Amino acid sequence: MFLSVFDVFKIGIGPSSSHTMGPMTAAGRFLSLILSDEWPRPASARVFQLKVSLHGSLAFTGVGHATDRAVILGLTGVLPDTVDPDGMDATVETVMKSGEVCPPGHPAYRFQPATDLVLDKKTPLPGHANGMRFSALDADGRVLLSRIYYSIGGGFVVTDTELEAMQARKKAEQTASVKIPYPFSTARQMLAMASASGLSIAQMKRANEEAVLSREALNAGLDRLWEVMSGCIDRGLRVEGQLPGGLKVKRRAKAIHDKLQEEWRSNRFNPVLANDWLSVYAMAVNEENAAGGRVVTAPTNGAAGVVPASIRYYLHFHPDADQDGVRDYLLTAAAIGGIIKHNASISGAEVGCQGEVGSAAAMAAAGLAAVMGGTPEQVENAAEIALEHHLGMTCDPIAGLVQVPCIERNAVGAVKAVTAASLAIKGDGSHFVPLDACVETMRQTGSDMSEKYKETSLGGLAVNVVEC
Repeated sequence: MFLSVFDVFKIGIGPSSSHTMGPMTAAGRFLSLILSDEWPRPASARVFQLKVSLHGSLAFTGVGHATDRAVILGLTGVLPDTVDPDGMDATVETVMKSGEVCPPGHPAYRFQPATDLVLDKKTPLPGHANGMRFSALDADGRVLLSRIYYSIGGGFVVTDTELEAMQARKKAEQTASVKIPYPFSTARQMLAMASASGLSIAQMKRANEEAVLSREALNAGLDRLWEVMSGCIDRGLRVEGQLPGGLKVKRRAKAIHDKLQEEWRSNRFNPVLANDWLSVYAMAVNEENAAGGRVVTAPTNGAAGVVPASIRYYLHFHPDADQDGVRDYLLTAAAIGGIIKHNASISGAEVGCQGEVGSAAAMAAAGLAAVMGGTPEQVENAAEIALEHHLGMTCDPIAGLVQVPCIERNAVGAVKAVTAASLAIKGDGSHFVPLDACVETMRQTGSDMSEKYKETSLGGLAVNVVEC
């Protein structure tokens, strides 16, 4: 099994990898399909109009997660990793006024969001909770082309046929076609390969990545990931005001940061100093995410603050921290994230927030344990501790917005990650619950969990806070 570090960590925009980045990517894929020869196009057929329907979780929380906005942007031809966040509102407004989209390389297509973008809450699509259907019609309203896409978490998008193929490959336990030296798909395999090779998890992951990338390209890509993560923290610590969406949630990261800076300069004793810094870093990222800013999936947008916060913590508090350490951290975290995604899920719509913040905390704990000098066994132990103590966590965002409880949940997840790494480093790597067992428990728990607690805003805080 090979999942690249750049599949686990993707540069995009907020507020949601599955509800914003995924639909935007799906729109881009559909535009490419229209121009391709992959469908039986009648000689006289001309695409005149586009229609989109959102299903399942995308329909229930689509507006709060800006899915409607993401679809509009995607149909104009922009992509999550290159779109200008400052120009998005103007682009959407242009489409709303004109009733058409004009993607580069295409003619103008009629697309009136009020009627051509439907949030279908009654008809779930069978493959995944995050389903969407894109259709291209001629001037007489006949459907020329239609495709179903699923946003399966972390910005990953697949068609219905691709999803079936993925499930078949997973069931057959086939590995990817890329020939890599350390094709581990479970933590047990990872530890066995580390023991046999004498390499760290980061070194094995690097060898796998360098089977398809040069060392220079890999390092540049890793550095770019941290550059965007770090920049997101810095922006979040500068900006004040209110987050969009109607809940009137105030940004708090800057005010907390200012107080911490004052304490730092005055040398006042603070017994929870490290936790305070971790929390404010994570909150800064997730406030930026909630505002639709540039973020990195880690492994999702809703959980994007945990990993950057713990990396900044590492650079802030560890005297030996350096850029090579950041690279090793990211490689180690990606190895753990790949195992979780392969064997369970990182999607809140599939398994609840245990798959988002829980996975992020496991990845962060592993990365931090690695750069603190942990053995592969201690790294695996750190990941297991962090994930175990997120089991059963639901995804019930109030008003469908990635704000409450998501922002604070990332802060607490970052603290748990550092605690898990510290506990693991102080042990010898032996522990009672293997990471693989914890991942399988998360999968089973998510399967048993009621749909109303899986990113639909139909239960939990999303209902009770409103009712109060």
